[in-house]
Amino acid sequence: MPVSLLGTFIFFPLLGFSVNTLSMFGLVLAIGIVVDDAIVVVEAVMHHIEHGLSPKEATHQAMKEVSGAVVGIALILSAVFIPVAFLGGLTGRMYQQFALTIAISVLLSAFNALSLSPALAAMLLRPQHAKTGGVLGKFYSLFNRGFEATTGHYVRGTHHLVRRAILTILIVAGVAVMAGLFGTSLPAGFVPDEDQGIMGINITLPPASSLERTSAVLAKVEQILEKTEGVESFQTVGGYGLVTSTYQPNFGTLFVRLKPWEERHSPELHVSGIMAGLAKQFAQIPDAIIFPFNIPTISGFGAAAGFNFLLQDRSGTLSVEQLGDLSRQFTEAARKRPEIGNLFTSFDPRYPQVKVDLDREKARLVGVPVNEVFQAMSAVLGGTYVNDFNRFGRLFRVYVQADSEFRRKPDDIGDIYVRSHTTNEMIPLSTLVRITKQNGTELINRFNMLRAVEFNGAPARGYASGQTLAALEQVFAQTMPKEMTFSYSQMSYQEKVAPPAGPTFVLAIVFVFLLLAALYESWRLPWAVLLASPLVALGAFFGVWLMGYDNNVYVQIGNIMLIGLAAKNAILIVEFAKAKHEEGMSVEDAALESARLRFRPILMTAFAFILGVIPLMRASGAGAAAQNVMGTAVFFGMLVATFMGVFIIPGNFTFVTNLGKKKQPSVGVAPSPVPAHGPAHS
Repeated sequence: MPVSLLGTFIFFPLLGFSVNTLSMFGLVLAIGIVVDDAIVVVEAVMHHIEHGLSPKEATHQAMKEVSGAVVGIALILSAVFIPVAFLGGLTGRMYQQFALTIAISVLLSAFNALSLSPALAAMLLRPQHAKTGGVLGKFYSLFNRGFEATTGHYVRGTHHLVRRAILTILIVAGVAVMAGLFGTSLPAGFVPDEDQGIMGINITLPPASSLERTSAVLAKVEQILEKTEGVESFQTVGGYGLVTSTYQPNFGTLFVRLKPWEERHSPELHVSGIMAGLAKQFAQIPDAIIFPFNIPTISGFGAAAGFNFLLQDRSGTLSVEQLGDLSRQFTEAARKRPEIGNLFTSFDPRYPQVKVDLDREKARLVGVPVNEVFQAMSAVLGGTYVNDFNRFGRLFRVYVQADSEFRRKPDDIGDIYVRSHTTNEMIPLSTLVRITKQNGTELINRFNMLRAVEFNGAPARGYASGQTLAALEQVFAQTMPKEMTFSYSQMSYQEKVAPPAGPTFVLAIVFVFLLLAALYESWRLPWAVLLASPLVALGAFFGVWLMGYDNNVYVQIGNIMLIGLAAKNAILIVEFAKAKHEEGMSVEDAALESARLRFRPILMTAFAFILGVIPLMRASGAGAAAQNVMGTAVFFGMLVATFMGVFIIPGNFTFVTNLGKKKQPSVGVAPSPVPAHGPAHS
């Protein structure tokens, strides 16, 4: 195992990978996979040693039997990730790091199982001539007797399905239907929100609120944070809105650092629990709209976790006031939906503004260029850079701007003078402009060349991102006119354009089928392996549903990996049954004999993997949400595939093999009953 895992790091620079959460996920899951090949080899060698062969002879005989299975398992677990390695976008990048990490470690494990493991088995394994005494010996003896009894009951139970192989096909069909029902009932998600130990708080006061008033509200929020359990420190920024990246005196932002994860064990001290508690307290402050927000799981996709939804004016004819009315209608309707927790937009057409109308015709008549009018206003009111000069060995910059007392009132604009190019006289702007007061917006967005109103928010507790986006689209359809359209940005856009899981899942099965067909030189026998695939889907979806998770990217990655793991169990039985059948056994007897002999290694390899993912299920701290979801999916998927697969796979082999034989009379040979010990399939 160390050779396979450490050897995987050699390929990281070649593939451009880094040691990150996804690659570590792959290595953690690979721990339970790479030991499988060695377990299969050691168990086969030990089986022959117990039947009287020397260690070297037992190793030679075991490798003749399991080499094909080891190669097949390695190729299957690698081939299942081939389709996902070519996906594009953010989802494809996440698939690639995870998939290729596992594929490389599995191939290295197969190489070790075919070279190092046989050598070590021949050197270290010895026949057990005497029974081990003491408590440990009694435990071994009791365990072996119990396992032999369990194997006997298992073979007798499998016997009924093998003799009535059509039942296994009906069971598989039923499992596929149940997997589909569970899969469609799960809420759709993308990437789960993580507790990263930090969070933010957004504060928005009414339009035209002063920075002094914003600071007073920030002080109230600080008092609440000082008394909040789980908060270690915070930093306040007045006049800046992190969610919208805008500088306005009525905006404020707080960055909150939480205490270390080992000091926050209860759900109330998780970042989601702390945000829920703070939201209730912030609702008691009537001076502003205040809401906490989580940090995005993947950096570079916005400042806040949640969704980014944009209303767009595709007609280009709506005024700012009309956009404001439509955005208010949308906000009021969306806040009534239970799927939507927070909903916020920085677009507000109620900011008091001063409108300056320039009489361009009059300015042309008096010889004042239009651009000089606006340059003069910009310099006097906002200031402009003139030049630099050196004095006392230092560089000074020169800016020109009117003193504050001459730019306090709107009427001060009329006292600005510009020079006429025709008369060379100074002309006051009061003779050229008309000054009025009106309301407008401080921020206007354009998205895809269309004027847009951006909404930020987060799903309500208990709802997934897919449900929230669907609710937003329904609200849009109910409230917006035909001149409007909508779009997504940042993480929400990635979720909407992510390739669907269904075609990727099917394509992975197709690759496995083609590889098995080449391995067995048969178009029928691969079905005996692949008919176990619905079992893993049922187990994974059931586990995710049971634990209350959504169907996100990590569940989809786990399902694809489980296809290869389910095929691994099936290969261990089918490979041996095929060999026994070719030696002269009947199809039913070969299936039962392979089930009896492969029962122990299947359980050993399956439980090695199942127990290996329990730490993922129980993980806490940074990245715990993704680990919990993936660990749950692969744990339950492998559990169901193992306990149901050991009964169904022998029946699948019998059904598929006999189905091929029943088609043989159709080539012109007189029909005859199928003999009990027929020849091996072609």
